[in-house]
Amino acid sequence: MSLLTVSQISIREERSFALKEISFTQQPLQKIAVAGETGSGKSTLLQIIAGLVQPDTGEVRFQGKKVWGPAETLVPGHPGIAYLSQQFELPPFLRVEQVLSYANKLSATEASTLYQVCHIDYLLPRQTNQLSGGERQRIALAKLLLTAPKLLLLDEPFSNLDIGHKQILKKVIRNIGEKLGITLVLISHDPLDTLSWADDILVMKDGQLIQQGSPQEIYYRPTNEYVASLFGDYNLLPAALTLPLTGLTDLPTAKQNILVRPEHIQISENGGVGLPAKITQAIFFGSYYELEIEAENAIIKVKTHTNQFTSGDKISISVLPEYVWGI
Repeated sequence: MSLLTVSQISIREERSFALKEISFTQQPLQKIAVAGETGSGKSTLLQIIAGLVQPDTGEVRFQGKKVWGPAETLVPGHPGIAYLSQQFELPPFLRVEQVLSYANKLSATEASTLYQVCHIDYLLPRQTNQLSGGERQRIALAKLLLTAPKLLLLDEPFSNLDIGHKQILKKVIRNIGEKLGITLVLISHDPLDTLSWADDILVMKDGQLIQQGSPQEIYYRPTNEYVASLFGDYNLLPAALTLPLTGLTDLPTAKQNILVRPEHIQISENGGVGLPAKITQAIFFGSYYELEIEAENAIIKVKTHTNQFTSGDKISISVLPEYVWGI
């Protein structure tokens, strides 16, 4: 049986749908990420799942039982579902251990393990007003986990964090699933967060679910250009370039354009296999070089780890057929 079942959820705001007929299921310990532009309905979806917002139609079932919305119950929310919003508060001038003790439903041993997983055990003696933003967020997260939820909903947990605290939190979130056995749904606007973590990704636009699949499916086979743009740089090229780029005699699809990610374009010497091209710009980004290439009146972006190319070089470019997707 699915842990979570979302069925035909819709909610209207003024003249448009904030969410329209959203349906999906989640298995125990399955990691689901929700992606989409600002205003696409991601946060509203999580709030409905948590029982904090009332949908107009549809229902949410958790462990086979309906999650009642605020219009259907006196106390909004579900005891088995924890929701961490982008805005959270900790009471000021209290020690961290005091704040956590008020919420704790676990044994001393279980709480100690949780504090280690959340990387906050060394923070317990401090006052809440002495914490950094990243530390405060991990304390707020631990406070929710002390209520022993089975499902954790995280709304943009990495926003406004510096690189150091973000890396710590990413490890914490991974360990919450692996060591504490808690199922998670996460919203993030950073494609690296979702692609590297999720088992399944839901892509939303204008309140609708427009694609659902594994990170590999979403990245390599996006439904449209909008989905492609959410998960990194891409080239959208005329389908007529499929033959010179790949050597295929038949186009893989009947689409007018093909999508190729910049890291999948191979460079060879001028006159080599592939499409004749010219480098117009080369930019160093630390771990790779980004090249702007002109070929057949198209501007193509390429990512490479070699520094042997400079602006003005004439080259040939090619792509393996499996990295070409009609769109």
